[in-house]
Amino acid sequence: MRAQPGRSVTSKVLALLGAFGPTSAALTLSELARRTGLPLSTVHRRAAELVEWGALERGDDGRYRIGLRLWEVGSLAPRGLALRELALPVMEDLYEVTHENVQLAVRQDLELVFIERIAGRHAVPVLTRVGGRFALHATGVGLVLLAHAPVDVQEQVLAAPLERYTELTITDPARLRRCLAEVRRAGYAVSDRQVTMDALSVAAPIRAPEGVVAAISLVVAQDRADPVALAPLVQAAGRVLSRALGSSGAGLV
Repeated sequence: MRAQPGRSVTSKVLALLGAFGPTSAALTLSELARRTGLPLSTVHRRAAELVEWGALERGDDGRYRIGLRLWEVGSLAPRGLALRELALPVMEDLYEVTHENVQLAVRQDLELVFIERIAGRHAVPVLTRVGGRFALHATGVGLVLLAHAPVDVQEQVLAAPLERYTELTITDPARLRRCLAEVRRAGYAVSDRQVTMDALSVAAPIRAPEGVVAAISLVVAQDRADPVALAPLVQAAGRVLSRALGSSGAGLV
């Protein structure tokens, strides 16, 4: 990436933080400079300030990592905080009944963000992580969120290239449109081997007075999955959380 003249200090700091990701959790100064297009001297100066504040940490190996201060600040985001506090007891109950992966997600623009997850010790491995983003068209929670998103959001997703994760991922816009209609009709979504070939997810909407604000799902091994049996459990969890949001008055928008 080439350096961009006239960038503000804020944009430079955000570029440094944005350089980190799931596959690039620890970076050297040179790697940060290359990823951001900033001069090495600028990266060194800004990184030192971020370390002092706690947004970054510098390990004994000289590499920089995201600091706990950012996690502390991020955990205060009202949309995630209020929902997580209400959802955790329900998610724990769902886990105790199934001993499978339980996930909670919200939509952010044209992607989803996982804001909580309970991983079963013997459950199928999943690619998701708390705070991680994912495409809307492939996962169970994503299909629910996309099915209930504003029409302009749906059309943007349908018009863009749909990434294929497995041979079963829906990448045809017309087929995806029919799938979203079925999600709205049935009240839940099933993603069968659309992200990995060993997993199936069943998801249901979580509603607030302003509409569907989140989705909850179970992710199970495909060879032992029974969507018909799992759907009522996930839908019940979604209804419990919907009532809790309605009665609490928690603002999630």
